[in-house]
Amino acid sequence: MADRKIRKHIAVAAAFLLGLIAVQILYLAKLSVWDGAELAAHPLNTRTALMEKDIRRGRVFDHAGHILAESSAEGVRSYPYGRILAPVTGYLTERYGATGIEQTEGMELSGVTTDAARMGPLRTLLRSDAGYDVRLTVDASLSKVAWNALGTHRGAVVVLDAATGGVLTMVSAPSFDPSAAEAQWNELSARADSPLLNRAVQGLYPPGSTFKTLIADAALAAGATNPDEVFTCTGELAIGTDYVLHESHGEAHGKLRLSDALRESCNVTFATLALRLGGSGLSSAFSRFGVGEELASPEIAMTAAHVPDFGKLTDGEIAQTGIGQGQLLVTPLQMALVADAFANGGHIMRPYLVDAVVTPEGTVLYEADPSVWRTATTAERAALIDGYMADVVAAGTGTAADVAGVRVTGKTGTAENTSGTDHAWFIGSAERGGRKIVLAVLVEEGGFGGRAAAGIARQIIRAYFEG
Repeated sequence: MADRKIRKHIAVAAAFLLGLIAVQILYLAKLSVWDGAELAAHPLNTRTALMEKDIRRGRVFDHAGHILAESSAEGVRSYPYGRILAPVTGYLTERYGATGIEQTEGMELSGVTTDAARMGPLRTLLRSDAGYDVRLTVDASLSKVAWNALGTHRGAVVVLDAATGGVLTMVSAPSFDPSAAEAQWNELSARADSPLLNRAVQGLYPPGSTFKTLIADAALAAGATNPDEVFTCTGELAIGTDYVLHESHGEAHGKLRLSDALRESCNVTFATLALRLGGSGLSSAFSRFGVGEELASPEIAMTAAHVPDFGKLTDGEIAQTGIGQGQLLVTPLQMALVADAFANGGHIMRPYLVDAVVTPEGTVLYEADPSVWRTATTAERAALIDGYMADVVAAGTGTAADVAGVRVTGKTGTAENTSGTDHAWFIGSAERGGRKIVLAVLVEEGGFGGRAAAGIARQIIRAYFEG
């Protein structure tokens, strides 16, 4: 009897132990197979970093073959374009992990495909002695022009291929030297001007009058106006009994149509349109253009726009939203995407950075396939507003962006800044010979957008089309 009880206890204990082993096996399988890729790519995964120290990390190129990042035989990582392209390349450190392409393409640069990463520890048996190369859509020469054009200003420049969404330029100032990020970490992270912040995709700013392009489309889409309606601008708009909205410089534009209002950047007209749209109309337009939406891109971590709660806004706050002020905050990339809608027949292309992943032997493992992110408006309305934006550059507030022989469209913005001088904006497109780009320029405390930001846009457009 006693022996039978002992054997029973042993059997139960054995079954329990076998169960624990089975659970552990399943858990390890989950980590290796299902979560392997995500864990391997995590910027703070030091185990992965240690496993790959004996692999020469792959190179990062721009679209023309210029080296943006490479490793020496000793494994020292260098960045020939330094702070100019730091927002794109990111940094690679032992202590603070990685950012940018160094993070998002970390496995590929280490010679590990997604499939291999899912194999967990087994991938060490299959890895190469050299990582894969990553070719980007970025134009390093154009990025240098944008960086120099910003000069000593804080701000950001984003340039996209209008037809594909490929990022040609993503510059943020001030910036940092990626090769010295770890050594200078304490200084960089303590600076008041935030050089580690990628202003192009993480900085949030009121868009100012650049947002009037979206409001114009929203009003046309909702039937709140039409191209022939005549507005009257007296220089101010009384809203309710206790709020008056003024033109920027107190001017009265008189009689004007929608095209005139965009060319002259008439606050009264666009505040009126916002009030007609109301919270529901604005919310619908924001959704169509992806304002406030997450950008599902593995290569670009864009901070979602801060969108007001339309159900709680006063009429005065709705009017402020119509001119790109109030509680609305957006990134420069977000406004480049708005510009893309009007330059690209109503379609907003999904922005991307990685054009291809290539083995050291030249085999292409991955090639980008551009896709539409949003269909924001109709081709007809896009063409109409695109024409209005061309007038802004030809004879309105954006003449400083005009380039001879290039069709340039745009919208300037002077965004009120509660903590200092106004921010300067320019968004628009440029086209010649079948090539078309869209861009957004943001100059912190740059003052009048038609001067500071549009002038920078002109330098970039000239460099792109004239070399």
